[in-house]
Amino acid sequence: MNPALKNKIHSFVYNKKFELFIMGVILINCTAIGAETYQSTETIRNINLVCLIIYTIEIALRFMVRKSVKDFFKDGWNIFDLFIVISGYIPEDISSNSSVITAVRVLRVFRILKIFKTSLEFRLIVSVMIRSLKSLTYNALVMFIFMYVFAIAGIYFFKLPNAATASPEQQEALVRLYEIAPHAPANSDDPYGTLPEALFTLLRCMTGDDWTDLRYNLVTASRMNLIQASPALVTGFHILWYMFAAFLLINLVVGAVINNYQEIMEKEKQNLQELKKKYKGLPPEDNPDPEKLPENAGEQA
Repeated sequence: MNPALKNKIHSFVYNKKFELFIMGVILINCTAIGAETYQSTETIRNINLVCLIIYTIEIALRFMVRKSVKDFFKDGWNIFDLFIVISGYIPEDISSNSSVITAVRVLRVFRILKIFKTSLEFRLIVSVMIRSLKSLTYNALVMFIFMYVFAIAGIYFFKLPNAATASPEQQEALVRLYEIAPHAPANSDDPYGTLPEALFTLLRCMTGDDWTDLRYNLVTASRMNLIQASPALVTGFHILWYMFAAFLLINLVVGAVINNYQEIMEKEKQNLQELKKKYKGLPPEDNPDPEKLPENAGEQA
């Protein structure tokens, strides 16, 4: 390609006005996708088609002004754009299987995520999320270990008798318990009846969902001698888990995310300052990342 033409295309594609135009197209596309869930009309389909054509032109122009094919595909955002564009050309009638048609429609919804590429701030937030997922492995493992220990203890302390094998007295007490204090929701299983159910119960408690109702129901079961734990143990167990989970484990996760956010923001700020110094006086094709070099790039970071 002619270098002069390449420079013109490069300046056009990485221009702030073009980025704002693409953001506007994405917002229109998002609105059309939402409207299509209510009613699919020819107008909405045409709008989606025009937006897809614009996306195609955009990625084609970016590919034309690439430094190399390798550099182009090293950028995860370019791969994401290709995925969005290619999925948009898959026809809905590619198969008679309704599940395949549904999957194709869901793929098109991913166009909404394209808005993350239009802003440096959006890209930084996504970077924080990805980095946090990588660094939270041990946090998640610690959380699961404590949940597992509490779940096992909960089964030993609070598991209700099995109605099929319970004594007549226990069966009568279970009927009265379900009348006085039914599970919340009523169609749920014994909160501590199995290990998976106990783990899910602790997860519910961690989010603050009905953990007080669970405590009251178990206290009632304790007074009916359906479980061996005393009301004090029921109360202490759930308060201890809620405080431990909500104020320690969740704060570990939040702290890790905030720490990653601060590190990425500081690193990005340094990179932008270095890039602005190197960019001064260089032709556009030599700029390592023109998208990150607005006049106030360092201030934005």
